[in-house]
Amino acid sequence: MKYIILGLGTFGASLAEKLTLMGNEVIGVDNKMSKVSAIKDKITHAVNLDSTVKAAVSSLPLKDTDVVIVAIGEDTGANILATALMRQLKVKRLISRAVSPLQETILEAMGVDEIIHPEEETAERWSKKLNSEVVDSFELSEEFSIIETQVPEAYHGRSLEEVGLRRNYNLIALTTIKKLREKNALGAERNVKKVQGVVTAQTILHKEDLIVVYGYNKDIKKFLKDQEKSSL
Repeated sequence: MKYIILGLGTFGASLAEKLTLMGNEVIGVDNKMSKVSAIKDKITHAVNLDSTVKAAVSSLPLKDTDVVIVAIGEDTGANILATALMRQLKVKRLISRAVSPLQETILEAMGVDEIIHPEEETAERWSKKLNSEVVDSFELSEEFSIIETQVPEAYHGRSLEEVGLRRNYNLIALTTIKKLREKNALGAERNVKKVQGVVTAQTILHKEDLIVVYGYNKDIKKFLKDQEKSSL
């Protein structure tokens, strides 16, 4: 995967390093040369430019990049401008950082569905989300995790008993989540999640939904690897 991270503060730099260590190509961008110099030997490329200037960011390989992350945190105005510019340039997948409810509302009004809250979510957690089919995850220990992932297309219309998560992967399904659209305070639509309650063996799965499962990390990795293979 190829990533561009705009903003190399504490969160952005940490995320860039972790994604690089996972084998991804990462371009880090910041308008402060000191931050670029500090990380240049730890990621694929580090570039010194102003992410709010169209002529400057147009020199980046945006069309060949899978994910652009606006991680600027100190300057809210620069964050919003850089995000708007990435929307204008129609990058494949855009994730932006919000440090306040108002900023989040503005980003949602701009049509940004994926928003990072670094004060609540760690770079470690986001690096795992970005590097797999996992929508969200929570490590309970070194051995066990809870993950939220898309219901595999092969499971659509089948019950949990039929797909046999416990039987085939030793995983326990906890709940399913429907993805809905609702309007925020500014009248812009945003994605929301509605938890469907505790599942049973008879719960029918739908490919548009998410499923939350618990188990050993090794079993979760096998499950995700098999789903990735089946989608190729």
